[in-house]
Amino acid sequence: MQIPTFRDVLAAQKRIKPYLKPTPLLSYPAINEFVGAEMHIKHENCQPVGAFKVRGGVNLISQLSDEERERGVIVASTGNHGQSIAYASRIFGVRATVVMPEKSNPGKVAAMKAMGAEIVFSGATFDEARIHCEQLAKKHGYRYVHSGDEPHLIAGVATEALEMLQEEPEIETIIVPVGGGSGAAGICIAAKTINPEIEVIAVQSEASPAAYDSWKLGSLVERPNRTLVEGLSTGSAFELPQSIMKEHLDDFILVSEQDIMRAIVWMIRLAHTLTEGAGAAPLAAAYRIREHLKDKKVGLICSGGNVSIEKLRTALDFATGELNT
Repeated sequence: MQIPTFRDVLAAQKRIKPYLKPTPLLSYPAINEFVGAEMHIKHENCQPVGAFKVRGGVNLISQLSDEERERGVIVASTGNHGQSIAYASRIFGVRATVVMPEKSNPGKVAAMKAMGAEIVFSGATFDEARIHCEQLAKKHGYRYVHSGDEPHLIAGVATEALEMLQEEPEIETIIVPVGGGSGAAGICIAAKTINPEIEVIAVQSEASPAAYDSWKLGSLVERPNRTLVEGLSTGSAFELPQSIMKEHLDDFILVSEQDIMRAIVWMIRLAHTLTEGAGAAPLAAAYRIREHLKDKKVGLICSGGNVSIEKLRTALDFATGELNT
């Protein structure tokens, strides 16, 4: 696997431009006051599939060989990676299969079916679905698109940082959520090339800390995968994102599931934004380290807005319960 370069990111931006518009970068006075810093939220929840991963999907699928297109592609996903590949596959006329855990977000499932993808349910977790996906790829000869170890995916999602810094070049810190780590790896490549002094901070749920522990230990490890946040749900770390984060990532923070639920409600109340748990996690991390961020210019990656009604209800019930105690 070749580590993507900044040149690859620039090429990806040109490649995806006909299909994806730049997403808004907005600052909200209430968020700024709440954290004590000048916060700029990159609204990847405004992508056509509601999540940042579509950048990588379009960049990768557009570069498949004729032979790969003929074979079709297969992915394992809790939702956003699958939506990304389904969306891009529809654009370029490629057959796509998505393997998902059995109790996946019904909204994401419906969206992928509407894009023409075939959905296969297998296992209770992402990691169980991934194993079955790899078996199907070998059996049927599909082009397996890994959710993290794909240079074209990482170069594609890195364009979110490129857009952010083209609009606000004075940003000093970027906070990005991590499941497998493709988004954080992409942010590192783009941001650190543009300005090596930019601080890049990753955030993950403490209920599924495989990427965090792998980064801390310097080697790939597996950990229990207990988070209810789909976009942060992985039980094993990925080689390519970890190799990039090991070199460029400045810090990594764990937040609790409760922190993430609070942040979902904060995003609704203070930024008028409906976001899924992964998209709210950077705000949870920013609040945790607000003394460190005081008076800085900070970019938050709102990675997606595909929250299910059930998880939104859980977050709202939790916040209501706190207010009543």
